Amino acid sequence: MEDNSLEQKFSKFIIIVSIVIPVVVAILFGVKLKDFGYNVEPLSFLPPIYATINGMTALVLIAAVLAIKNGKRILHERLMASAIALSVAFLVMYVAYHMTADSTKFGGEGTIRYVYFFILITHIILSIAIIPMVLITYVRALSQKFDTHKKIAKITFPIWLYVAVTGVVVYLMISPYYV
Repeated sequence: MEDNSLEQKFSKFIIIVSIVIPVVVAILFGVKLKDFGYNVEPLSFLPPIYATINGMTALVLIAAVLAIKNGKRILHERLMASAIALSVAFLVMYVAYHMTADSTKFGGEGTIRYVYFFILITHIILSIAIIPMVLITYVRALSQKFDTHKKIAKITFPIWLYVAVTGVVVYLMISPYYV
């Protein structure tokens, strides 16, 4: 009974966070601090940092799966908490960069342009979808509902890994076009 109440307790939070984060990011993506009279230099040093954080997230996710497969539950828990923290750090830096700099246009032509936009669009869509999935997976672990945790984790892991890896790929593909 306690497990259900913990999951129910967090369900409204998960719904709210899953809606608020993408909406706030979309709004802040369009906000430029210079338009409000702030003389802020573009944080142009951030893209390689947040791309690296995406790469680190991917590695931490893989390490976490290996840890749980080897029966190292505490290590798995710590790695998953680290993956969430890295994702939050990425998000903060990503928004900060886009609030201080104009968007960079991809300059590739031909087939590579279609590949880039396919990767970018799937990355964006799945980065929104992964928010509630990560939170639900995490709450089920906190609730010690490991059977349902494991079921959703098998779906959450590859999607989160895809988002982390494609974040790096998108950065590598667009980095030659940064001003």
